Amino acid sequence: MTEVADTAVGTHAAAEPFAVGITVRGYETDTQGHLNQSVYLQYAEHARWSLLQASGIRQSTMVDRRIGPVTVETTIRYRRELRAGDEVEVSCAFVWGEGKTFRIEQTVRTTDGAVAAEVSAVCGLLDLTARKLLADPRAAFRELADDPSLLGLTAG
Repeated sequence: MTEVADTAVGTHAAAEPFAVGITVRGYETDTQGHLNQSVYLQYAEHARWSLLQASGIRQSTMVDRRIGPVTVETTIRYRRELRAGDEVEVSCAFVWGEGKTFRIEQTVRTTDGAVAAEVSAVCGLLDLTARKLLADPRAAFRELADDPSLLGLTAG
């Protein structure tokens, strides 16, 4: 895992961005020869789950506790096309505010540092039984994580 120099945009403190490397595969490209727009969402999701796992949160643990992350809004800003074989890093930083939702800010960068895309998502933690967002997702993540600092949270 590599850290990227950018910080997440927001009015509240954010963790240093976590990043994962991905190689653009040929079958992910469209007829124009560039990365299909829907694949950017898959890359963003992969980086999010990788960050949760790095912090010590396993998907199976969340399912056992009957909670799960949900995305309620996503904005993608495409900055530069990507083609098959391109190497990218996808960063991921949680930005905390108040209430039931939080932001996840992500940047897709090429190996030369060029920004290919920016992904901003509003997310929450869903109670899988009640089908409602948890009132305090920060507390749930703190409880689940071995290293909540990776999520921009203090241990206590």
